Amino acid sequence: MPSSTLPASPDYQGGLISEFVYSEEQPVLAHILLPLLHHLGAQSRWLLWLAPQQKLSRHWLRDSGLPVDKVVQLRTLPPASTVEAMARALQSGNYSVVLGWLPELTDAEHARLQQAAQRGQAYGFIMRPQLGERRACGHFPALKIHSSRYH
Repeated sequence: MPSSTLPASPDYQGGLISEFVYSEEQPVLAHILLPLLHHLGAQSRWLLWLAPQQKLSRHWLRDSGLPVDKVVQLRTLPPASTVEAMARALQSGNYSVVLGWLPELTDAEHARLQQAAQRGQAYGFIMRPQLGERRACGHFPALKIHSSRYH
């Protein structure tokens, strides 16, 4: 019988940071991210959205089947503070998932988020819209996943 937590692999260290680079025209949330959020939303912990530019619609949450009563959104953060907020949220252990719309990260910031995710046994997803000039150059929408298994 399936459990409400993701299965542990031999390399699983209790937390994960991944980056989604997406095109505004492509339904990455519907096809890739929503099934994962549904699965993680079954846990007793909260889902946190750090989206300073956009307001998360309760109507959209209901329509997508996400647990409205377990979703928290912070929108009043300046973009420079979002990395700090994401690290604190991941480390707290209160959230199963933290989604953050962040600027480009340094290697040190990425390592800090990874350590925080491991401490809090949480999943962190860095959401980054694909830049307009990349689309104009012919690059395709991409999903960028950081993993020690593949790098």
